[in-house]
Amino acid sequence: MAHFAKLGINGKVIAVQVVNNTDLHNAEGVEDESVGQQFLEKIHGWPGPMWKQTSYNTNVGVHKLGGTPLRGNFAGLGMVYDEDNDIFRNKQPYASWTLNTTRARWEPPTPIPADGKDGGKRYEWNESAQAWELYISP
Repeated sequence: MAHFAKLGINGKVIAVQVVNNTDLHNAEGVEDESVGQQFLEKIHGWPGPMWKQTSYNTNVGVHKLGGTPLRGNFAGLGMVYDEDNDIFRNKQPYASWTLNTTRARWEPPTPIPADGKDGGKRYEWNESAQAWELYISP
């Protein structure tokens, strides 16, 4: 099965639609995104260019089955289609974070401490201090 993201204003993902692979076949029997877009436009009346194919198996620029990643991430509701980079990404969490277009994710100015990644500690980003702070449960 193929998946397509329905895009709203400013490329915001407002729905994800499943499409049978055979509904993507062109005259030569090859899967073609534009054929899928036309199929969805006919069914939903939503313009073809506002549908972008997305891969259920793609996350942070990696295809989990070893295939070719498609558009950085599987599109989810509220995500954004970044037309300039041809990726699906989340909204920028903090002004200081930068977009890694290869991984299709936002990255902080400094990496999270190692014990927060693998050691079980929980950190939160403090934008005003530009630093990770250990999370203390209230």
